[in-house]
Amino acid sequence: MDPFALPPCQVDPAALPPLIMTSDPGSFAHNTLKVRVPAILQETISLNTFPVEIRAALDEMYDELTAGTVRGLREDAADRAFWDAVCAPWLGRSWLAVPWYWAEAYFYRRILEATRYFQPGPWRGFDPYAVKKRTEWAADAAPQAVERLLRRLPHDPHDRFVRLLHASLWGNRTDLSYQVAAHLGRADGSRDERDNLLVDDTEAVWRFLTAVAQAASLRYIVIADNAGAELLMDLALIDGLLAGGLVAEVHLHLKPQPFFVSDAMPRDVMDGLDALAAGGEAAAELAGRLRAYLADGRLQLAAHWLYATSLFYFQLPADLSAELAGTALVIVKGDANYRRLLGDAHWPATTPFAQAVSYFPAPLVALRTLKGEIIVGLAKGHARRLAAEDPAWLVNGQRGVIQAKLGRARRSKHVSQSVRA
Repeated sequence: MDPFALPPCQVDPAALPPLIMTSDPGSFAHNTLKVRVPAILQETISLNTFPVEIRAALDEMYDELTAGTVRGLREDAADRAFWDAVCAPWLGRSWLAVPWYWAEAYFYRRILEATRYFQPGPWRGFDPYAVKKRTEWAADAAPQAVERLLRRLPHDPHDRFVRLLHASLWGNRTDLSYQVAAHLGRADGSRDERDNLLVDDTEAVWRFLTAVAQAASLRYIVIADNAGAELLMDLALIDGLLAGGLVAEVHLHLKPQPFFVSDAMPRDVMDGLDALAAGGEAAAELAGRLRAYLADGRLQLAAHWLYATSLFYFQLPADLSAELAGTALVIVKGDANYRRLLGDAHWPATTPFAQAVSYFPAPLVALRTLKGEIIVGLAKGHARRLAAEDPAWLVNGQRGVIQAKLGRARRSKHVSQSVRA
């Protein structure tokens, strides 16, 4: 059975709003493929010392992005048939005339082809973004932000949970592929962000967690986004859930390969634990607790091929769908994952979140700072008022949402080995 088989769609595509396209005039999607993505490629070249043949492949890719048309993969790789299938409708088109999320996902897959990530030889498994990721692991960067957060945590269990959940949300501002919100600083609990939180279902999530906390067989999934500060804030939240007795087991789902520059892989978790040791006493103690959770199985790391593809969450393969369906709650992090929940489509802003993600197989919480022109769950007129106040409100990373679709918690089922890291 092909592990990369294209799964069936769990929603009727005709029932969805139109896809966001890179050809949408004046859109952030258009700017991303015209300006941001070529700049990311150029930066990736400049930060690494590639041999002549890899540099030539990346230069050819730059020419294709800026003046050519989309071509298919050329390398022999396990996922070749999958990408041949999903790329077929867009081959021969300009990169400025294709679906936005597909274009970004395929761009990052093509980077791995050019750098020979899957091929035998010295560059196999090389992370072309590792140099940039390391800037986040410096002691005075993400680790110290976690140290400041932990030292400010309140003792009350409810207030502590709120602080950790919100730190995990605002940690999503630290995105190495799009640092527009860098001036707002890292999520260390020192800022009052209530005015920037457009939808806040925190209390509903707290009630859900406390209502089922006594069910010892329940496990939870966190689908991670970025390495660095965001990943460390996610780990602080996971520690709070486990140490506070709110959950029995957490599975942290990560990317199986480099993706969107700073997206977190299992190796990034281990690098983050090493970095925490230099962040301060509280950060080092956090790292120790997390290593203990990994040792006893209360924290488990997993990766699945879908997470580094152009598929949406209503296109789950059977093994991952079963894994998610068998969990009590799924916390989905970040802007790209939010786009994948909504099919990266032009939804009306007033569409209820629970309606837009009704297909999802488990109770769900989305933590996302706004870095793309897509939003649901707002009250009537709210989007119009925000646009009048700040024309870039959808893309500048200043604002965020905590949106939930909750129901009865499910008891744990057997975890498919195919999703293990």
